[in-house]
Amino acid sequence: MGPAGTPKTVGIVWGLLVLNTLGSAGAKTIVPLPRSLIQLVTMGALAAAFSLALALNPRLRIRAGSFLFLLTLLLVTSVLSSAHLESGFGALFRCARLALFVGTLWLLSRWWDGGPTFVRHHIRMYFAVLGSVVAGLVISPGAALPELYGGRLVGALWPLTPPQIGQYAAVIIGLTVLLVLGRRTDRASAAVVIVPSLVLLALTHTRTATVGLLIGLALAIGSLLLTSAAARRFFTWAVLCAAVAAVAFSSALQSWFLRGQSQENFSNLTGRAKVWDALLAAPRSTVEELFGVGLGDKSFGGLPIDNSWLAVYQEQGLTGVALVAAIVIVLGGVALLRPPSLSRACAIFLISYCAIASYTEAGLGDASPYLLHLAVAASLLAAPAAAGPFATPEGPRQRIPRWAQRTEVS
Repeated sequence: MGPAGTPKTVGIVWGLLVLNTLGSAGAKTIVPLPRSLIQLVTMGALAAAFSLALALNPRLRIRAGSFLFLLTLLLVTSVLSSAHLESGFGALFRCARLALFVGTLWLLSRWWDGGPTFVRHHIRMYFAVLGSVVAGLVISPGAALPELYGGRLVGALWPLTPPQIGQYAAVIIGLTVLLVLGRRTDRASAAVVIVPSLVLLALTHTRTATVGLLIGLALAIGSLLLTSAAARRFFTWAVLCAAVAAVAFSSALQSWFLRGQSQENFSNLTGRAKVWDALLAAPRSTVEELFGVGLGDKSFGGLPIDNSWLAVYQEQGLTGVALVAAIVIVLGGVALLRPPSLSRACAIFLISYCAIASYTEAGLGDASPYLLHLAVAASLLAAPAAAGPFATPEGPRQRIPRWAQRTEVS
């Protein structure tokens, strides 16, 4: 058993969910992997995750909450929007995937107790993914830093794009920093995670992940300033270091941030704005306006949408946008109402990171790493299970038969 009575197998289930959300499209790998093979692995991982979660929770004990309730409503909306097959049979397949994904989260909710258990699972799994990126970089630097992506770091063993790698690195850096401030891990172990992840984040040149990390950490640490001396010290030193770096390395930072792009290209978000304008200008029926055209590949006119809100609007309509907004607002509201704690700080970091990244990356409306980040936030905000008459700090106690409750008399 893991912390707070959580089976260690839960970590395996979480790892399978992470594997499912890695995606099947990206950079060219050292050994070419057919997309059909990658999809077989990712879907097999999801099916295995659901089956294993069901085996761990055969009595279907769940912890109902607003996050999973709203996510289920989003699933229903997705099915309604995909039923008329405007996006083809692939939309129904994606609905089935989302159903298994949401079902697995429902089964795992039994172990959501407000503790850092799922934070640790999250860090371990994404650190393992980054380990594969490092292995690819060592084996073939040319494949890991291809000219096709402007020399930005990609996955050479598994087809991961620079934004994906940047996202995974930023999230585990932020969570690990908070665990150190909360004295839930030692500095040496944290350095093993943070230092290489920072290097990988720099090599990806991912602006969204960097901004999300900085703002998310600022908000999370800010929530601890009144109760944690370590947080106050870290915040002070971080501000001083940032000020020095901004003055001493301003030209280098500007060059890294622009990635060699022109001001015009930077201002229209590397061409994203053109896709967004075309999507919003496209004619729609009332049904499409309300429910979208069904789950697709998050593209419009053959180009990626790269905005969670517009992707949801395209695929699940205004109903989907309202549900996704409700998920973020409810989680954020609950986090703000909780007293200062490490769990609250980690939740604030994850929620704020997802909110920031949603502007230039898609994923909030479908099975994705972003929904996993929000699921970890929901697990951190869950109230601890009430102790029953047979509950112990180590977990539920077996009911003692009446005959065994007799006290022996010496």
